[in-house]
Amino acid sequence: MTRVKRSVHARKKRRATLELTKGFRGEAHSNYKRAKEALMKADAYAYRDRRNRKRDFRRLWITRINAAARINGMSYSTFMHGMALAGVELDRKVLADIAVRDADTFRRFAELAREASAA
Repeated sequence: MTRVKRSVHARKKRRATLELTKGFRGEAHSNYKRAKEALMKADAYAYRDRRNRKRDFRRLWITRINAAARINGMSYSTFMHGMALAGVELDRKVLADIAVRDADTFRRFAELAREASAA
């Protein structure tokens, strides 16, 4: 079997890793071994936080809907329950946007939810 000389591919791989770690602190942007470790950790954080971002935004939307619902004399849970009973299928992202940008429309949704839960 013929011998494989790795210098070109090894250098290319190391250069790519160091390119990705540009801007990291300390040796993590210049020393290949430290850069590789830092990149693995950064990728793990990125993977985890892509999922956490969804969680964080849902919490934000619920907080905004709750604030707007309380202005209209309801709690978040009674508002959402009333919306479900009324058959309104808007998600929390859209409801939060309406709560922030258009208070009058949200007030009408709150009245609709109140009527549906009372009936």
